[in-house]
Amino acid sequence: MHDATTSDSALLRAAVDDDQTAFAALFDRHAPAVGRYAWAFVSSLDEVQELVQETFITAWKKRASLRIVDSSVLPWLLVTCRNHAWNHRRRRRRDAADELQDVVDRRDDRGVARERLAVVLAEIDALPELDRRVCELCLIDGRSYREAAELVGSSVGSVAKRLERARARLRKAVAAHDE
Repeated sequence: MHDATTSDSALLRAAVDDDQTAFAALFDRHAPAVGRYAWAFVSSLDEVQELVQETFITAWKKRASLRIVDSSVLPWLLVTCRNHAWNHRRRRRRDAADELQDVVDRRDDRGVARERLAVVLAEIDALPELDRRVCELCLIDGRSYREAAELVGSSVGSVAKRLERARARLRKAVAAHDE
């Protein structure tokens, strides 16, 4: 049995040898801190729990190569949690883009689809110049956020935020058109 005085290094070495109780002790020790950290990236308890779970699953899978800094596995866990959070954010953005594309690509009535596309393009044209350029690069040309950021001389985060706002505006315009 492992107690509170057992070091992270010792617990990790035991976990490498498939000692699940050692890994459980690491989980018990660090899950609360990882959970608090996860709140910085997501806004619901379900998402926090998912990030904590994914972080520790990754730790279990990589336990043989996991690197301990200053005798604690916590820094590695926090970086892993952050990376999972970024992956979730990218998936949500991609899903939002797919939803917008679904609205435009509906094949049930080509006339309606053309009208919706015209509404979307008109809304894009009405955006401020930088937002319009970012939309053209990412939504129309299919470029990545990084490519768009380089082309407009902005950060990836700024491009992502501009697209998030533009997508919300485009969804509202299409919804208003459909009423």
